[in-house]
Amino acid sequence: MKIGDRVSVVDEDLSGVITSVNGSVVVFKDEYGFTYQYEKSQLVPKTSSLYENMQVVRKAEPQKAISRKHQRNPLVLDLHFHHLVKNPHDYDSFERLFIQKERLLETLGFCRKNHLKRLEIVHGIGDGVLQRMVWDVLESQTGLDFYNKEILHHQSGAVMVEFH
Repeated sequence: MKIGDRVSVVDEDLSGVITSVNGSVVVFKDEYGFTYQYEKSQLVPKTSSLYENMQVVRKAEPQKAISRKHQRNPLVLDLHFHHLVKNPHDYDSFERLFIQKERLLETLGFCRKNHLKRLEIVHGIGDGVLQRMVWDVLESQTGLDFYNKEILHHQSGAVMVEFH
């Protein structure tokens, strides 16, 4: 580095022309006329000629490995009560909804733990109590998006969940 060279400070948005060099201390003036003092180790030369004769080497981009569990069909959780217990007639409506909610929360936890990207929740079309519970649980969760599986129909019996 010598007087008249253009330099730039490594960790700051600051550059200028060298006015004096005293050992390892360099004094330079910026474009507004302010003077700054820095160690040589904190400065780099700012000349475009350094880079003109450099060749750009294009390296092959490595392919990102996509695990098979992200390529296959989504995990399906069917919340119809007769799929969840052996004797569905032994439970009242409150117990049924509670068990369905617990299974939904367990499955969401399983998907997160195993880094699954998609989950299909089948709730069926009925009076809408189970569907409302599913939507309420999903709205309270973070890190996921969800939508009706059948987008063109007004009401569907399934919800598709995508984890971030």
